[in-house]
Amino acid sequence: MPVDVSMKKTPTVTEASEVPSISPAWVEALALLDADLRRRGSAARTREAYAADLGQLALWAGARDLEPTEVDLKTLRRHAAERSQGGDSPATVARKLAAQRQFFRVLREHGRIQQNPAELISAPKRGQRLPKTLDARKVARLLDRIPASTPLEMRDRAMFELAYASGLRAEELVTLDVAGIDFDDEQVRIEGKGSKTRVVPIGEQATRTIDDYLRRSRPTLAAAVEREGEEALFLSKSGRRLSTSDVRRRLKVWTRKLGLQGTVSPHALRHSFATHLLDGGADLRVIQELLGHSSISTTQIYTRVESTRLKRAYAQAHPRA
Repeated sequence: MPVDVSMKKTPTVTEASEVPSISPAWVEALALLDADLRRRGSAARTREAYAADLGQLALWAGARDLEPTEVDLKTLRRHAAERSQGGDSPATVARKLAAQRQFFRVLREHGRIQQNPAELISAPKRGQRLPKTLDARKVARLLDRIPASTPLEMRDRAMFELAYASGLRAEELVTLDVAGIDFDDEQVRIEGKGSKTRVVPIGEQATRTIDDYLRRSRPTLAAAVEREGEEALFLSKSGRRLSTSDVRRRLKVWTRKLGLQGTVSPHALRHSFATHLLDGGADLRVIQELLGHSSISTTQIYTRVESTRLKRAYAQAHPRA
């Protein structure tokens, strides 16, 4: 019985190819994709996601004695159907199909196959879920009530002030270096997805909080590590760069301590940032640039959030709604 990649630690594309039941042909094919993703500057997390999805396909096809060049449209449809029957959501199946299109595109470019079989499969229809957001009062309650009496408290307050002020992803928070903050112009330089750089305003409140953290807190955290030269803006208690799981965990700690209902994630702060800008009259193209979205269609989800909010307010307030 083949090993289920989804039950193992998420590997890189190359690591996925080292699972024992994957044939040499799949190893080579996955290596070609890995090289293509690296050349395009894909982030490590992107490559890991491709590894998990395509590793499942490789194991499934290998169990049926199918090499990459033998996978056809019928095979991919059967695989997608089995994933759906196994509990994968339409969004998950659509993501796996996108990975397969990329994979077979690379094989076609290298002359291994004549046609990309994944291009002929339509992704399953899926309902577009609205992003979870917080109203401005709840965000203010969270940020204003994080104390600033210890180095870790000051770090957390500065980190979440910046997350909301600039709409940064958790990955962008932890990869940000001290040099990325421009105090004179109150802005931050971010290297986002696909190694794309953007400059985002951070506002007076976040600038002041970060400056306070750098003067009073970060030196204490940096002293915990023997070696010098750590450039990360936000440090752990051991003086190392934080991970995205650290960011999520600390935010969860504060929402629980402050008695805020519901789960608040770093991405909810990012969604709130965008929604509140739209509420304030910001142009959708401006929000797209600030968020680092490559397509305006991705940003348009926030217009649906605003529309839903207005409909709800209408239903509650209008006497003949």
